[in-house]
Amino acid sequence: MTAALTRADAAPVASSKRRRRAPGWLAVLPLLVFTAVAFGLPAVAILNGAFTVKDPASGTTSYTTENLTTSLQGAYLTALLGSVKLSAVSAALGALLGLPLAQAVVTSRFPALREAVLTASGVLANFGGVPLAFAFVATLGNAGVLTRHLGLADTGWDLYSFWGLVLVYLYFLIPLMVLTITPALDGLRTQWREAAQNNGATAVQYWRHVALPVLLPSLLGGLVLLFGSAFAAYATAAAMVGSSVPLVTLQIADAISGNVLVGQENVALALSLDMVLVAGLVMAVYLPLQRRSARWLA
Repeated sequence: MTAALTRADAAPVASSKRRRRAPGWLAVLPLLVFTAVAFGLPAVAILNGAFTVKDPASGTTSYTTENLTTSLQGAYLTALLGSVKLSAVSAALGALLGLPLAQAVVTSRFPALREAVLTASGVLANFGGVPLAFAFVATLGNAGVLTRHLGLADTGWDLYSFWGLVLVYLYFLIPLMVLTITPALDGLRTQWREAAQNNGATAVQYWRHVALPVLLPSLLGGLVLLFGSAFAAYATAAAMVGSSVPLVTLQIADAISGNVLVGQENVALALSLDMVLVAGLVMAVYLPLQRRSARWLA
């Protein structure tokens, strides 16, 4: 009798616990549906299109690796390598210039300066596209204000080149690096610097043997973020250089719109898959390092 009553009392408790858990799962369900629609469907479409070839004569489709092979040849390969080179150079310079700026902000004795720089970085990191291209064309273009006043045209300066595009990308990559690395710099403990100084270490030795090894995963994470931001940029480059600088994003746009050859839409999807694979390789290097950084800066 007692055991039966115990089971009878436990049943409503268990059912009430299940009822309490149900709303939590239901709250996550819209996010899962949105993720599946916003990311899953495009990913499936890219994979399907990248391996699909349509016969113009019969109209039949078949699965093959022809699109991927085409995307790694000729002008498409040149554009892919050009995007990797541009992104790597821009990210490296953005990291090198953003780190000391972020360190200056973190060690500043003026809270207002810190807030102003971080606020401006948040705005500038998201300023891109056609407005950014127009601003640089009006300032440093062939007939730009600074180009005429400083006589840059006589020195061979060309905004519509590889290094001109690097300069434009640094406008939003440096602020992005500041936002990315500032929390990691805040995580450096003053006790580490004091211990290094007590043992006779100079500032250079402290940064070389203590700070930089701890910050290395975060630095690489910021480098990855900058690389991805530059790698995926399209509107700024399209408005500034057009086809004078080969980039994979511009090749994808040309293939989809049929500016070069008609019927190359699936080649554009193959190029998109190439971009995804490059980003995946970079993230595969970054994630283990990020876990190592979290143990030190937590």
